[in-house]
Amino acid sequence: QVQLVESGGGLVQAGGSLRLSCAASGRTYTTDRTGWFRQAPGKEHEFVAAISWSGITTSYADSVKGRFTISRDNAKNTVSLQMNSLKPEDTAVYYCALTRSGWNNTKTYDYWGQGTQVTVSS
Repeated sequence: QVQLVESGGGLVQAGGSLRLSCAASGRTYTTDRTGWFRQAPGKEHEFVAAISWSGITTSYADSVKGRFTISRDNAKNTVSLQMNSLKPEDTAVYYCALTRSGWNNTKTYDYWGQGTQVTVSS
């Protein structure tokens, strides 16, 4: 079992920045990949970014490329999402999740955090 806890959400003006963190506890493996997803009201979960256990491989949704950066610190069992140049359309609940078999497909993620709200005002 793996437990994931997100933190760092909040309210920010358009053009601002936020840094989300995901703390993992429980048994982890070197095949683990951690992803960030978001869900806006009335919409389905949307892939944002993912990172391999080594941190060498990353993937981003086109909508956040060049603005968001995913990173990890395995010594602290944390994965972070640095979000810059935020836009009102980035407003959503952000979730971190863990998969051992997928990459950007929501259905392949087995463990999910409870989410943290990000609100970007115009």
